[in-house]
Amino acid sequence: MNGRDLVRSVKAVGSVGAAQGVRTVRAAWRRRRADATGLPSRGAERARVPGPVQEVEPGPGGGVVRFGRSELRVLVAVNGAVFWGWDGAEPEPSYALAGRCPEPDPRAVLEPDKDGGWRVVAERATVVVSRHGAVEVRTPGGVTLRRDLPPRWWEPVGGGPARWAQRSEVAADARFFGLGGRASGPRLPDGTYRLWNTDPGHAFAPGDDPLYITMPVQLVVADGGTHLVFHDSSWDGTVTLREGEEGAGSGHDRAGTSELRMDGGPLRCWVMVGSPARVLLTWASLTGAPALPPAWALGHHHARWGFGSEQEVRRIVAGYLEHGLPLDAVHLDIDHFDAHQVFTVDPDRFPKLPVLAEELRRDGIRLVSIVDPAVKALPGNAVYDDGVAEDAFVRDASGQVVQGVAWPGEAVFPDFTHARVREWWGRLYEERLAQGFSGFWHDMNEPTSFNAFGETTLPRSARHSLEGRGGDHREAHNVYALCMARAGFEGLRNLSPQERPFLFSRSGWAGMQRYGGTWSGDVATGWPGLRASLSLVLGLGLCGVPYSGPDIGGFDGDPSPELYLRWFQLGAYLPLFRTHASLRAGRREPWEFGPEVLEHARVALVERRRLLPYFMTLAHLARRTGAPYVRPLWWAAPEERALRDCGDAFLLGDSLLVAPVLDPGADRRAVQLPRGRWYDTATEQAYEGPAQVLVDAPLSRIPVFARAGAVLPVRGEDGGLELEVWAPARGRTGGGLVVPDGGEGWDEPELERYTARWMSSRLVVEREGEDGGGTPPHPVRVRGAGES
Repeated sequence: MNGRDLVRSVKAVGSVGAAQGVRTVRAAWRRRRADATGLPSRGAERARVPGPVQEVEPGPGGGVVRFGRSELRVLVAVNGAVFWGWDGAEPEPSYALAGRCPEPDPRAVLEPDKDGGWRVVAERATVVVSRHGAVEVRTPGGVTLRRDLPPRWWEPVGGGPARWAQRSEVAADARFFGLGGRASGPRLPDGTYRLWNTDPGHAFAPGDDPLYITMPVQLVVADGGTHLVFHDSSWDGTVTLREGEEGAGSGHDRAGTSELRMDGGPLRCWVMVGSPARVLLTWASLTGAPALPPAWALGHHHARWGFGSEQEVRRIVAGYLEHGLPLDAVHLDIDHFDAHQVFTVDPDRFPKLPVLAEELRRDGIRLVSIVDPAVKALPGNAVYDDGVAEDAFVRDASGQVVQGVAWPGEAVFPDFTHARVREWWGRLYEERLAQGFSGFWHDMNEPTSFNAFGETTLPRSARHSLEGRGGDHREAHNVYALCMARAGFEGLRNLSPQERPFLFSRSGWAGMQRYGGTWSGDVATGWPGLRASLSLVLGLGLCGVPYSGPDIGGFDGDPSPELYLRWFQLGAYLPLFRTHASLRAGRREPWEFGPEVLEHARVALVERRRLLPYFMTLAHLARRTGAPYVRPLWWAAPEERALRDCGDAFLLGDSLLVAPVLDPGADRRAVQLPRGRWYDTATEQAYEGPAQVLVDAPLSRIPVFARAGAVLPVRGEDGGLELEVWAPARGRTGGGLVVPDGGEGWDEPELERYTARWMSSRLVVEREGEDGGGTPPHPVRVRGAGES
C-alpha cells in the first residue's frame, strides 16, 4: 500500500477518527496478507454430478442411494422432518441442531419407484429420488412441493473443499419467505441474496443485503402446501430466487426456482412439510425451543448511544415518570464502558452504577448492558490478560493471535467455537451482574472488525476450534454470534440460576432462538426503514426467531413527529419494544416530539402495558410450539393468495390483526382481512372476511382488529389478569389460551383453555378442564356483543 492509498483509506473511515483510521488500514492489510498466506489457491477445478444409480442400502428411517460419483443418505426423523445429505454428509455435527439428531422414524421405508428411481414413504411426506439424483418432496397426497435437480460440485484438482450448487423448482404460484433477516420482504422478491452475516457499515433500508442475520432457511408457501427447507452449511453462499408464472389456463406454467451456491461445507438439508404451524413446530423440535424472556422484557425499553452519565440516565427516567409513561428497561451502550473496553465501567461518568441499578429496580426498571466480543489488545486489561492465559483468542494459520480494529482500538476476538472459551466468557458476566444489570444485548458480533477496504470481519484464514474439528473463518463466521449467544446464555444460567436470562443479539444463525432473540439492527430513519422493520420481524419469526423488534424511529437521523409516532405505534405490537438511536441522531424520548405525539405515544404505551399478559402467553406458546408472536396474515390460510402477497399488516398471535400506518400523511388505510368476523378494537364495528376494508387510521392510533370469539388475557385496571372476550357470531363458538405468568423464574405455569359460546341471548365463558367447564378464575369483560 502506497502513501496515497493510505490517505484515501484513512479518509474512508474518518468517522472512527484519524488514529483509529490508521489502525483500521493496518488491520485490513494484515487481514489480506493473512488470507493470502493462510488460504491455498483453488487453482484448476473438476466438475462432478452424481451420475446414475448403482445400488441402494435400506436403513432406519430411509436408507442410502449410491450413484456413480456420489451417494445420498435419506432419513425421516420421528418428528416428521426429512434429512438428506450428499457425499456421506450426516446430520451431525451441526450448530443448528438442539442436541442430537432425532431418532429415525421406523415406519419410513425405502422402496423402488418408476424409471429406476427410489422413494422413501413416510407419514407426512414422500421423498422421490430419480435415477440421476433429482430429489422430489411430495405431500402424502402426491403433490410435488419441491424438486431438487441433481447437484453439481467443483472440486480443486489439488484437493480442498468443494464448491457446490443446488437448483430447485417449486410450484408456479409459490412465494418465498425467510433467509433470516431481510429488509426487502417479508415475501422475498426475485433476486440474489448472500448468506454471510454482515455489518453493512451504515443504517440499512429496503434492498440493502446482506444484513446481520442470514440463514439458509426458506419457507415456501403454495396452493399445494407449505414447506421449510434448511441447507445446513455455514459457509459463504448465495441464494437466487425467481418466482414462477402460471400459464393462465394454457397448462404451460413456469416453475419458481431457487439456486443455492455454497463456497464449501456439506451439501445436506432438512425439509419439513405441513401447515405453517406444523412446520414451525417441527423446526423448533429440531433446532430448539425459543428462550422464554422474563416478563419485564416484554415491556418498553429505552436505549441510546450516548447517555453519557448516571445523571443523564436519571434525567431520562424521571422524564418517563413525570409524563406518566410506562418504562421497563434502560439500555446502556458502549459509552458506559471505560475506554470502550467490554466488562468495564467508566468510573467518572458512572461512579455508582450498582446504586443506580438498585434505584431503578425499585421503580420496576431494569438495566441492560451492551456486550461486544472485541477485547482491547492491551496488557493490563483484565479481560485481555485472562483471555491470553486461557488461550481464548482466535489465531491465524501461523499461530499468531489475530488482531483487528473495533471500538476499543486494536482488538482480539474470543473463539466461541471452543467449549472451554465459551465457559470462560460466560463467567465474565459475573462482573455485569455485580454492576446491577439484568439483561444483555450482544453487538458487533458478526464479528465486525473495522477495515478500510475489503470485508469488515476477521481474515477468512483465521483458525477456529469448531468443537475440536478445526477449520477456518469461512466456516466459523456465520455461527460466531450463535456461539457467543450460547456462551452468554449458559454463563448467565450458571451465575443466576433462579432467573431466566434476558439476552438478544445483533447477529446469529439457525437455532439462535435457543438463547434469546434479536433486534433488527441499525435501520435507517425514514418511511422505507419503517417498512423494512416489519419485514425483518416477520421474516425472522418464520425462521424460528420469535422475539425481535426494530430501533423505533430509526437508528440514524431525525424522524419527523409523524414518522416517530407511527414507528412507536408499530413497536407497541412487536415482541421487542425498544427506542434506540445513534450518537449522532436526534433524541427518541416521546416528549421531545411535542404534546400531541406525547399524548398519542402514552396511549400506545398504556395499551402495550394492558396487553402484557397476552404477550406473555404468546411467549409461552412460542416456547412450546415454535409459533412466532408476529405472524403473516396467511398463517392460518396459506392457500389464500391475496394474503400471501400482503406484507403491510400482521397477526399478533391468533387473536389480533395489526395494520400499521407505513406511509406519510395517511389517515385511512386499506386492510386485507382473513376469513371470519373481525372487530375494529377502537369502534367495535364488525367486518366479515375475506375482504379488503377501508378503515380510519388517525394520528392517534393504528387499526387493530380482534377475531370474533377470541379470549384475550389482558391487564385490568387493578393490575390483575382479566379476560377480554370478543363475541363470536351467533351460532358460533370461540376460545383462547392463557398462560398466567408474570415472573422471572423457570417454573412454567399451567396453560388455561377457555371457550366462549352463546346460550340463548347470553354469552357464556367457561374454563375447560378434566371435570368439564368451570367459571373462569379471572374477571371477564365482553366486547362486540352489540354487533353479534
